[in-house]
Amino acid sequence: MSPLPAISNHLEAHARFQPDAEALFDVESGRRFTWSQLHDLARRWTARLLSRGVQPGDRVAVLAHNRAETFAVLYACASAGATLFPMNWRLAPAELAWQLDHARPKLILVGPAFRDTLNRPTEPLDIDPDEDPATGPGSSLDDAWQLLYTSGTSGRPKGALLTHRQVHWNAVNTVLACKISTTSSTLTCTPLFHTGGLNCLSTPLFFAGGRVVLTRGVEPHRDLALIAEERITHLMGVPTIYEMWADDPAFEQSDLSCVEDALCGGAPLSVDLLQRYLDRDLPLRQGFGMTEVGPNCFAMPHEDQPRKLGSVGKTIHHMAMRLVRPDGTDCDDDEPGELWLAGPTTFAGYLDNPEATAKSFEGPWFRSGDMLTRDSEGFYRVVGRQKEMFISGGENVYPAEVEAVIYQLSGVAQCAVLGVGDERWGEVGHAFVEPRHGITLTEDQLKAHLKERLARFKIPKHWTIDPELPRTGAGKIDKQALKARAGA
Repeated sequence: MSPLPAISNHLEAHARFQPDAEALFDVESGRRFTWSQLHDLARRWTARLLSRGVQPGDRVAVLAHNRAETFAVLYACASAGATLFPMNWRLAPAELAWQLDHARPKLILVGPAFRDTLNRPTEPLDIDPDEDPATGPGSSLDDAWQLLYTSGTSGRPKGALLTHRQVHWNAVNTVLACKISTTSSTLTCTPLFHTGGLNCLSTPLFFAGGRVVLTRGVEPHRDLALIAEERITHLMGVPTIYEMWADDPAFEQSDLSCVEDALCGGAPLSVDLLQRYLDRDLPLRQGFGMTEVGPNCFAMPHEDQPRKLGSVGKTIHHMAMRLVRPDGTDCDDDEPGELWLAGPTTFAGYLDNPEATAKSFEGPWFRSGDMLTRDSEGFYRVVGRQKEMFISGGENVYPAEVEAVIYQLSGVAQCAVLGVGDERWGEVGHAFVEPRHGITLTEDQLKAHLKERLARFKIPKHWTIDPELPRTGAGKIDKQALKARAGA
């Protein structure tokens, strides 16, 4: 059976039904695209891909800051039957070279800032094709549409293959959970080389016929103005981004009444940060997901967020979940277990890595490696990753559980807990804490807070209070850098 040209082509569908409605605003360039104009640009990029010999199954790499053309090439890949490979421009040249050698793209497109970065043939992404619009052979739901590399926190990164089926059902789930419609809009300021930038809200908004406002990165004062001026209804970011917005002097005065939903992922929300948004009647809520499954996996009802602080919510639509013991049996309520997920939002596996793919699945179930609990009401809580768990005096300690309690202390902006060697206990915790700007925290304060809420063996023995903890490219706390610091 041949592929269907219109599969997952959101631009084509909305260009038929609402051609003159705005689909995308590229803030950096100042360009606004209607659905008809964005679809036309994508079709001209389809012609360019076909003229360069791109065939079904090929990969097209993009190395560029956030720009409208990346979305146009994404949908051109859908038409051509190809896979978009957005590259992390924060990586070192040697890391980029390894990924290119591994992915073997047919074509490499680069933005103006990266024309001299790669020592291999490239073509400019910022010069729009002058070919006549074309339609390619199309894609099937099981074809890979995106190739996204994991962060590589253990060994070489793995290239996750996201299919049209996965992106489609993630969009369906997100539309239902976040009440997205043709009148919805989002501010995409996170990088498009991460699933957070591409798929947490951008592709769901395109699927629903809403509007994406795209920026090159985070600029708090400008972002707050954009939210108000463009009447942004849905936000997505990591805690660092929400902290930067809340710390800007314009936060208290900006008209943010248009915001209907604000998703936070990548790390736990602190009590202080959540309260700052609730005080402004802004519906900030905790989320959780991963590149390989989703990325949106849970939904927290707004009315439950204050009383369920630290929870990531309930299972999202069209997804099955289990919490599993090491022997393969299901956990009871409040018992930590590995999160297994199944459903149409599961990825197709890792590129050229059958061993890693096989280890990730148990039948139809994707084994996340994350340890969670589920309470009697069906709310899930992350307690850590299997690999991050450490054993102190014979007791299992999950860093995420300790971090969640630290976040409950007023004045904490970010934190991370690691297991480090100890002659007496085998391993103990080392906590890194970043206070809110202008706030002073002491080790004694932190220990006293934890003693009232955690067993003694879970309380870190070592503490580092740092005004600015290192971040990864996705804005998360860089635990690899902290491990090196703790080891030193």
